[in-house]
Amino acid sequence: MNALIMAGQLLLGLSLLIFIHELGHFVAARMFGIRVDKFYLFFDAYDRRLCRFKIGDTEYGIGWLPFGGYCKIAGMVDESMDTESLKKEPQPYEYRSKPAWQRFIVIVAGVFMNLVVGVFIFAMLLFTRERQYLSVEEVNRDGVQVSALAQDLGFETGDRILAVNGRRVHRFDDVQNLRLLFGGEVTVKRDSATLTVKIPSDTYKRLASAGAEGYLFAPTAYALEIDTVLDNLPAAAAGLRAGDRVWRMDSLYGLTFGDFRRYVREHPMQTVSVGFIRQGDSLTARVVLDSSGYVGVLSRAPYVYTPYSFAASFRYGAKDAFNLIAANAKGLGKVVTGKEKASESIQGPIGIATIYGAQWIWPRFWYITGMISLVLAFMNLLPIPGLDGGHLLFTVYEMITRRKPSDAFLERAQQVGMLLLMALMIFAFGNDLMRLFR
Repeated sequence: MNALIMAGQLLLGLSLLIFIHELGHFVAARMFGIRVDKFYLFFDAYDRRLCRFKIGDTEYGIGWLPFGGYCKIAGMVDESMDTESLKKEPQPYEYRSKPAWQRFIVIVAGVFMNLVVGVFIFAMLLFTRERQYLSVEEVNRDGVQVSALAQDLGFETGDRILAVNGRRVHRFDDVQNLRLLFGGEVTVKRDSATLTVKIPSDTYKRLASAGAEGYLFAPTAYALEIDTVLDNLPAAAAGLRAGDRVWRMDSLYGLTFGDFRRYVREHPMQTVSVGFIRQGDSLTARVVLDSSGYVGVLSRAPYVYTPYSFAASFRYGAKDAFNLIAANAKGLGKVVTGKEKASESIQGPIGIATIYGAQWIWPRFWYITGMISLVLAFMNLLPIPGLDGGHLLFTVYEMITRRKPSDAFLERAQQVGMLLLMALMIFAFGNDLMRLFR
């Protein structure tokens, strides 16, 4: 059942993202009068499909092989490798007959749609789920509590955050964003002194292996009064409710947020006794933690929270999205330069399915889907023949030199690109299997 849930989430998430990506190509092509011969979700390999219908010149359908989808644009050398039409004279409705700037827009439209969808999902999660955020100014009243890793880097509990990479930040979540974990600096005020602490480029790796100490900073005065209990997670199953005030976990008393977070992450798959106050009554709940030590509560602190307005949700959603893309770019750079092993960094469909998890939790599903959408946008921009980035590279070359690559060259480049992508897919799938049986 767990495998089915993971596979179902993967299939739904990728289907949505592929449909959106190909829809971007489709709309842009039709906008410039380019004929689209086929628009398919999944592949109709060996000319077999689940269903199809035709409207105008375009055949729409759902293939039987659930590994992607495609938009077959007339007069374009693509993954279908259908080059018969290229032997004929170019027609006005074909991709190859259009000016370079129009072809550029047709290609970049798929990436643009994935980027928009990723930002939209992140923004809507902020607006509808988180609803409010904690500002750096509020946290700086008492300073931050630091983890053992942050202490090793040179931070101390009580430090007040002034800037990240030389820029002031307003939202506390931005103090330890993904981009920073690949290297940077944080300026803090300690007593009356102003100090700059360097963040090494391998901090992301140290953070991932830190277990219960898998964070840098937490608000010092975070009170454990439950604001929201998330559905289908351990806290809800144990009967905890919004308004409950946690004062004990097993024999740990006087909890701060850092204490709470550290303790639950140190006890995955275990049952912890939680003492709490509800409407003046002292009660106890037994909470069975999941494999990540995740409880499933949002807590209320003695700080003034700032509500996410609709506009602020998109502003911060876009910021989170571009931080994620920048982190992926830095991570890929480490793989290319040999600083990270490809076998430890590249995942295929099985690896992605395990990220979704064995429980269908809609906020987590949408967050991971938004994250994958942004990664797809970034990966598709890589200048590799067979990807959108390869087509863009040749189009930009044409726009600069005013010389168009021949159809024969584009065909050969596409063949090389497809071989590279096939090899990468086999490598990623093999990686997944090795992790699964390791």
